[in-house]
Amino acid sequence: MADQHEPDPDPDRSDARCGATSRQSETDPSPEQQTCRAPSGEGSSLLLSLPWEVLLHVTSYLPARIVVDVLPQVCRLLRALASDRLTWKVRAQRRLHPAGGGTFPLLETPDFDWPAACLELEEHLSHWSDEGGGAERFSLTEGHFASVESVLLLNGGTVCASGSRDRNVVLWDLRRLGEGEAEGEGGAQVSTLLGNQRYSTHRGWVWCLAARGSLLCSGSFDSTIKTWDLGACGAPLSEIRGRDAVLCLSCLSDVVVAGSFDKRVSVYDPRCAEPLLQSLELHARAVLTLSADERHIVSGSEDRSLAVFDRRAGKLLQRMQPPFLWAGDNQGELHALRWQDGLLSPLARFDVGHRALLTGVQVSLGTLYTCATDKTLKVHVPSDPPKTLCTVQHQEVFNGISVEGGVLAAASGDMSVEIWKMKKSP
Repeated sequence: MADQHEPDPDPDRSDARCGATSRQSETDPSPEQQTCRAPSGEGSSLLLSLPWEVLLHVTSYLPARIVVDVLPQVCRLLRALASDRLTWKVRAQRRLHPAGGGTFPLLETPDFDWPAACLELEEHLSHWSDEGGGAERFSLTEGHFASVESVLLLNGGTVCASGSRDRNVVLWDLRRLGEGEAEGEGGAQVSTLLGNQRYSTHRGWVWCLAARGSLLCSGSFDSTIKTWDLGACGAPLSEIRGRDAVLCLSCLSDVVVAGSFDKRVSVYDPRCAEPLLQSLELHARAVLTLSADERHIVSGSEDRSLAVFDRRAGKLLQRMQPPFLWAGDNQGELHALRWQDGLLSPLARFDVGHRALLTGVQVSLGTLYTCATDKTLKVHVPSDPPKTLCTVQHQEVFNGISVEGGVLAAASGDMSVEIWKMKKSP
């Protein structure tokens, strides 16, 4: 990947100019930027009169959030500095070099958001580099009496929904975690059981959860999808009855997409008396996972195939964006798959340290989390190859993970929901 070499960290050397490469024109200020100065007599004018490459080096010591959020508000010169792609590339490599990270990112596209990626990466490293020393762990143990199969963080990480083989969906209020030692390992555990049935939310195992805005959906082995209003403390909204066990869900603005044991991907409108809009048989065996947006449905099956359906065209796609996907296998390996020449072909294959079925993969611009039935959860940098920052051992299998708002949640086979809250930077 071009322009991702490590610069000499010594600022006194003439060849150690931050961002000084064959693309120097990207980092040279324009005449307009050069004339951007603070009012005469103010101390900040001395800083802004420094050469461009020295300014780059000085700002590399600032937290990425300050560079992204604050510097652009000062003047045009610092706004140009904060938006320079090559600056962020060099900065990312500097941060990864001590951690032993590989090439970052795995695949750079023309619209790759370098400032956002570097911000995520730096906060990720601060939380997990010291074997998770930047995160506080809690165990929520009072809500379920069977294996927890699915977790979903909501409302910026302040609420967690969990679904279990006890047939229940529980909402956890995470805002009070750690407030009281007398209330169990998780501190103040505030939970709400969804549903108006006497004993359980569903009549079968709750296998999957999905949400959009204030709408929460739960899918069960009883062949139903139930919808809940988070804005009304989880009040029931509707029930959709399918043909077979519901194994995966995705919520959109107007529809709910479900994958089921009968090999079908179904599209429902929960507002209608007859909610089924479309039923697609895209696979030869059960549909285990899916992701959907306003245009595409991507589904993965027990038959080891991936299908991409174009909702607008009403047909299977030969090509799609984004250019690659992440997937785990039953041997614990992580795969990056790329659309090329009309086929989904391997881009890279990584051994990230798991030795059994990968049950959860969460990836963003600067973070990567995996969990497996080998009773481990791992935190990585999404580089090539991924750099593992932290490994969490557990007494039972991990069945799924969710990450949002500085919180990591994991579904555990020992009937608990495991929570990590990232500590705020000083």
